[in-house]
Amino acid sequence: MIERFRVPTETTAPDGYTNAYLADGPGGAVLVDPAGRTDALDAAVAAHEVAHVAVTHAHPDHVGGVAAYADRTGATVHARLGHTDRFAAATGRDPDDTFTEGDPIGSLTVLDTPGHAPDHVAFETTDGIICGDLAVATGSVAVAAPEGDLRAYIVALRRLYARDPPRLYPGHGPVIDDPRATVCRLLAHRRERERRIVRAVDQGADTVDTVVAAAYDRDLSGVRDLAGGTVRAHLDKLAVEGGVRFDRETGRVEPS
Repeated sequence: MIERFRVPTETTAPDGYTNAYLADGPGGAVLVDPAGRTDALDAAVAAHEVAHVAVTHAHPDHVGGVAAYADRTGATVHARLGHTDRFAAATGRDPDDTFTEGDPIGSLTVLDTPGHAPDHVAFETTDGIICGDLAVATGSVAVAAPEGDLRAYIVALRRLYARDPPRLYPGHGPVIDDPRATVCRLLAHRRERERRIVRAVDQGADTVDTVVAAAYDRDLSGVRDLAGGTVRAHLDKLAVEGGVRFDRETGRVEPS
């Protein structure tokens, strides 16, 4: 059984909350993405035998309660192998153990899903997949340079589609009961954004800023930096694939 708890956080998610999850199973419960402490999560943790604490990725809006709940429960704290320094810097706590693709953590199994962040993973269960910031029920997920990798993100979405889970438990927003339709919508969103970026470059946009101005048809007040990072991630992908020529250092871009 997976229980969801909405934790108020300083996040770019529209509702201002991050989902923490308790996944019960043999050998004790796993607490995933404890973004902070709340009365409801305190009570649930007290009512379960929490044996493990893990996060989908070490962004600040997913890790704020890691140290506190580890101390309260004595649970084993896990981090992605190769990203322990990142985890410790974000949580203020060194992990007790590390994991890689396919490893079990309690009743969960690790699935590598980088893209939104380099250390991003999902956790697979018989009930569905706890997918962090890989998918959301509405809107889209931020994949922004320098740490966002759009090619990796698209591969992760396709892996999610192939898994065909009964539901997705995302880092923000409601539980997703139509995983494949959601993945298709997110992939279509990326294709459309890419189409607009290529068109902008073909029509003469030659810097990140001019591509942003041409590719977005809405007010970007307060999110212009995020839009710029998103465009850079798309340009990185297109440059690797031969769709454009892009100089990361200068931000100059031209048709291929």
